[in-house]
Amino acid sequence: MTSTAPITGSIPLAPPGAGSSAGAVDNSGRNRLVIALMLAATFVVFLNETSLVVAIPRIMEDLNIEPSTAQWLSTSFMLTMAVVIPITGFLIQRFTTRSIFIAAMSLFTAGTLLGAIAPTFFILIVGRVIQASGTAIMLPLLMTTVMTLVPPATRGKTMGNVSIVMSMAPAVGPTVAGLVLAVFDWRWVFIVMIPISVTALMLGITKVRNVTEPRKVSIDVLSVILSAVAFAGLIYGLSSLGESASGEVLIAPAIPIIAGAVSLALFILRQLKLQMTDSALLDLRTFAASGFAISIGLMMVMMAALFGTIILLPMFTQDVLGLEPIQSGLLVLPGSLIMGLLGPIVGRLYDKVGPRPLMIPGAIVVSASLWSFTMLSENSSALMVVAIHVPMSIGLAFMFTPLFTSALGTLKPHLYSHGSATIGTVQQLAGAAGTALFIALLTVQSVALAAEGAPDTEALAAGVRLAFMAGGIISLFAIVATFFVKRNDAEVDSDADANAAPVGH
Repeated sequence: MTSTAPITGSIPLAPPGAGSSAGAVDNSGRNRLVIALMLAATFVVFLNETSLVVAIPRIMEDLNIEPSTAQWLSTSFMLTMAVVIPITGFLIQRFTTRSIFIAAMSLFTAGTLLGAIAPTFFILIVGRVIQASGTAIMLPLLMTTVMTLVPPATRGKTMGNVSIVMSMAPAVGPTVAGLVLAVFDWRWVFIVMIPISVTALMLGITKVRNVTEPRKVSIDVLSVILSAVAFAGLIYGLSSLGESASGEVLIAPAIPIIAGAVSLALFILRQLKLQMTDSALLDLRTFAASGFAISIGLMMVMMAALFGTIILLPMFTQDVLGLEPIQSGLLVLPGSLIMGLLGPIVGRLYDKVGPRPLMIPGAIVVSASLWSFTMLSENSSALMVVAIHVPMSIGLAFMFTPLFTSALGTLKPHLYSHGSATIGTVQQLAGAAGTALFIALLTVQSVALAAEGAPDTEALAAGVRLAFMAGGIISLFAIVATFFVKRNDAEVDSDADANAAPVGH
């Protein structure tokens, strides 16, 4: 049922079950539509984050740029995400759902169009930055909306759909791009996104209604500056570690990492002071909630494993096994699809049994898969890669949905936007850290063996094994941590129920 409230204003939220009461407005249809549109739009923008990686060699050739320059196509995207995401907590509180959605999709569409027609590399980078600005807003907006509208008893099912966005979209991005590049040039990686993003924008303008009540909040400029330096410095430094291992870096990674760490410490101190007056840019009282810090730590490990695997497997399958990019992309497609399909199923199971019965076996399977990857060699078959990647994807599916749901489920409603922004920031930091760790270890090992006279494929395979071994060691700590995660929905104040509307089954 469509609300008769003005589009430009906020629509009061109906409590669960209100639709069945006499004279009450049933907003469940509106809520389902809003969440569905946000899920679709967020999937599209996150698909774009990793899809361009496959096209980098062709972009280098077409625009006549070096590898050290081309890597900014990925680094600039992550840097922008890291800078913008901490601000989204303020944006979601200050502006209406509809206006933020339109702004996010407008930015993404404009950046995509600019990327498609970019005559120079600089313009292409500008397009990527604009794209990332819209992408950074969408995920926290989606998660905050879900936590506001969906009652605790059924959040798992909806968060299962969110996990598709968080995990499946980045994983299938290279596969989609590989299929496009098999027929068209690199600009079509942007072009195919334009009609989809324009459609999402038009639907947002005509269908999305406001589901939260905006309030006047101030923004602390110093916090914005500190967060920008902190997260940009950390991600740039981490992203440069792989290059520094091979000697191809302009600035020593230690410099931005130290600058980022110092700025992060100052940012935390600033937020601790400002949150006493409810004016923090990123309210850190989220970490005082039982289980939130544990869930965030686990999320970092799983995201690092996911992004590290995403970057490592194409290198192994193409440079060691000699496969074409499209073949390499198709190898990881089964696991990525299974991960997405399992999201809603795991969500329903979460609603019934809670996080630990799902996460403990999930963490064990992920760890076993990472250790299995250490057996890869130049003589391995492509089927072996698929046989290991599919179980890993299943394990990650059993981890992500419970993690998202239990982390935000510990928070009180006024902290949802800050918790969502924290999760988005952690995703980018973990992705950069996982990529940096895996690439740095691969580079150090392969360079050392090549210097001893080992064949290139043998040296690279050994580097891959060392990188996955590090991931396997870290995953053992994740297994232990899963025993400390528990369902905390009952800890949320009863006003969460009063402010939530059912989205149906």
